[in-house]
Amino acid sequence: MEKKRYIRVLTGSGACWAAERDGEAYMLTAAPYLGGVETGWHRAVCECKLLAPFDGSKMVCVGKNYFDHIEEMKEAFGDGVPEKPVLFIKPTTCLNDPYGDIVYPAVSNRVDYEGELAVIIGRKMTRVSKEEALSYVFGLTAANDVTARDIQKGEGQWTRGKAFDGFAPLGPRIVTGLDPADLTVITRLNGAEKQRSSTSLLIRGVAELLSFITEAITLLPGDAVLTGTPAGVGPMAKGDTVEVEIPGIGILRNQVV
Repeated sequence: MEKKRYIRVLTGSGACWAAERDGEAYMLTAAPYLGGVETGWHRAVCECKLLAPFDGSKMVCVGKNYFDHIEEMKEAFGDGVPEKPVLFIKPTTCLNDPYGDIVYPAVSNRVDYEGELAVIIGRKMTRVSKEEALSYVFGLTAANDVTARDIQKGEGQWTRGKAFDGFAPLGPRIVTGLDPADLTVITRLNGAEKQRSSTSLLIRGVAELLSFITEAITLLPGDAVLTGTPAGVGPMAKGDTVEVEIPGIGILRNQVV
């Protein structure tokens, strides 16, 4: 599949999808996974305000999907590989832009970064087999599954600790034609590398995850599936800058305020 790059930008008339080529943003009539075509109008990407490349209905997230992350978190959440994928959903109010601020909640004493790969769905998926699942993927982007760790641990379920406004930075772009099983995920805090792993080490790969999810949850065009984070998660403080980089996709950079 050909590698293409898509971004979502803010224009005078609102949010707009664009194809990204040679430093230019070529505006589209609709989301690329909905068949949007170029309008003929373009401008330099450096002149655009980038928005999260997402306008789907939900973000379905996967926990405990790297062996090393399970090991580092065993004291808080138990040892061993889950029998089935651990799922939770981030509401769309969590969405944050590639260079947006992460607001530190007043009710939390520990907010963590979690860099990971996100999969963007291209067409409706209901009860799709593992063998067919990857054909439903439109493209890939980077994500930070920001987590209020003390709330997650203290309440015994994950939703509130992971669902604060702005706790799902995505971007900076969607790229098509990449192999989701062969990408490097890197997270830096104030320039210091904290996470580095490969999606080849996912306990359950993208195809298996999508098949499992769609046994129960219909995925719609534009929905995102966050595939899990590797070892190295840790706390952020106000004033920190966190970066999630996936070579071939780009760098997601956010400041904590």
